[in-house]
Amino acid sequence: MAGLRAAVGQAAAWAGKNVDGAIALVLAVVVGVLGVLPDDVLSDKVKSQLVSGTTLVVLALVATALLRDRARQEPVEEAMHATSGVLARLPERLGRLDQLEELVAGTRRALEDMAVIRILGSRHEIAQAHADARRGTDHWTFKGGTGTYMRAVTLPECVAAARRDRRHLTIRMEIIDPTDEAVCESYAHYRRSLSDRPDGTGEMWTTERARKESYASVLAAFWYRQRYGLLDIAVGLSPVMTTFRWDMSDRSLIMTSEDPNRAIIAYSGSFFYGSCGAELRTSFEQARRLPIDRYRSVQLSDEPTVEEVRRLFDGVELPLPKSFTDRDVVEVTRKALRAKDPYAP
Repeated sequence: MAGLRAAVGQAAAWAGKNVDGAIALVLAVVVGVLGVLPDDVLSDKVKSQLVSGTTLVVLALVATALLRDRARQEPVEEAMHATSGVLARLPERLGRLDQLEELVAGTRRALEDMAVIRILGSRHEIAQAHADARRGTDHWTFKGGTGTYMRAVTLPECVAAARRDRRHLTIRMEIIDPTDEAVCESYAHYRRSLSDRPDGTGEMWTTERARKESYASVLAAFWYRQRYGLLDIAVGLSPVMTTFRWDMSDRSLIMTSEDPNRAIIAYSGSFFYGSCGAELRTSFEQARRLPIDRYRSVQLSDEPTVEEVRRLFDGVELPLPKSFTDRDVVEVTRKALRAKDPYAP
């Protein structure tokens, strides 16, 4: 009984949704039944009229159903047309979305780089940054003028720390060529143009001093190489001066200028740190390389003599000027091994 009620309910629901089709179907069945009735029930004339009338009603219902279906399809067709338009513009919108994602990624990288680059604004802050950069580093790259601070602080402290830890240390130095009088004169003139007073070492800058400072850096490199077997040091001589000094370790890059209270520091992993690393490598490859591998050719004493220093420079094809007296050679040695920190308070 329950099944019958369910079937009737489903049939009624179907008939409600398709009333015109249901009526047409019923009428078609009625016409079919009338067509087979015997003549003694209905005459041929009545049958003909009933069939004709019913046929017209059925055709009207069919036309109504067609019109209704068309009316139902129009919103669907409009929706499909709108959807196709949206789909046609989808690649363009996806392209804009990709551009937006690239913009967001670029902005994020810029913010990250800003977080690892900052300005140092005092002598103390700069000195502390150098100390932090030296701590535990296995590599140091320097590019600058004559390397005075490199000789006075960086080189001896990095070698001392490496010796304590018994670890390998690699150092690259690029300084002005002391045999190139033009670049030495340009460097001395630049330093004098910034200040007409002695610098932190108590000396004025002259072409002669620039040459001695650069020779002293070369002598210091050979002297430390002979005394620490795990030191890999290379020196490049440049015919071009730079107004900046780069000090780069595993940890950070510090850029300084003649202003002792201003510097830029970039930490390892930043875009600026990597770009400067590439610049320093490229510049060093273009500099004149000294044959550091000849460090055994002349054994330097703890306090090198004038004769030892002269023979060393002759042996590495960097002879001292003939105008250099023994006193000048002694001064070069003093600058190499007991250089004054030019930024000390």
